[in-house]
Amino acid sequence: MLFSGLVSITFRDLSVAEVIELARTAGIHGIEWGGDVHVPPGDMQHARDVKRQTQNAGLTVNAYGSYYRLLPEADEAHSFEAVLATAVGLGAPVIRVWAGNQPSSDADTAERERIVEETHRIADMAGTQGIDIAFEYHSNTLTDTLDSALDLMKAVDHDHVSTFWQPPNGRPPGENKAGLDVIAKWVSNIHCFHWWPTSQDRHPLADGEDNWRQYLDYIATLPGERSVSIEFVKDGKPEQFLEDAATLKRWLARYHP
Repeated sequence: MLFSGLVSITFRDLSVAEVIELARTAGIHGIEWGGDVHVPPGDMQHARDVKRQTQNAGLTVNAYGSYYRLLPEADEAHSFEAVLATAVGLGAPVIRVWAGNQPSSDADTAERERIVEETHRIADMAGTQGIDIAFEYHSNTLTDTLDSALDLMKAVDHDHVSTFWQPPNGRPPGENKAGLDVIAKWVSNIHCFHWWPTSQDRHPLADGEDNWRQYLDYIATLPGERSVSIEFVKDGKPEQFLEDAATLKRWLARYHP
């Protein structure tokens, strides 16, 4: 089952209440709250307040989008203990983390092994709270190529670890679909946008329908539930989000019985 969502960092300049009202107006299912602006790590009372406001609006918390980068602990802006406690307060079922902060081509064997070990540590911690860990599928991390992401998931091999997925920028949709086929068994939530050919060239989501139909037709066959969350919109305008949300809901309606 696929559910519509919004990644709150799409609108960093809006308050929590404004993001919630925009999501409610759009009629989407839930919100992935970002840890940089809207729900900073360590403020558990605020996290609980955001959970309450989200639920009172008839929405779910889809994920906690942290900026924990699996660096050496002294280099992290916040401890994972603070990130996890905030996710618990928020009621997030999954915490998004980043697999390092450098291109996979620059990461030597020791660095990859360190990231795998750190992933095990935080996944064990999160698992005791019934929360999963998911990697951001992103450039300049160990998920920046299909081969590297696949090696990472195989090396981690943890029941509480998955990866989010988004179409890599500038690559043909057929290539993205083939990559999705390979990584699919580890894929949880989806970040949805239409950028082409670079991340600076943002278009209405409807313009990417041919590409996204390929991806969603396949993702809909996978077992389990996933949010498909809009992340960034053309010109950063709330009006564009409302248009994109209507597009996304129309697409997802095909897969609901």
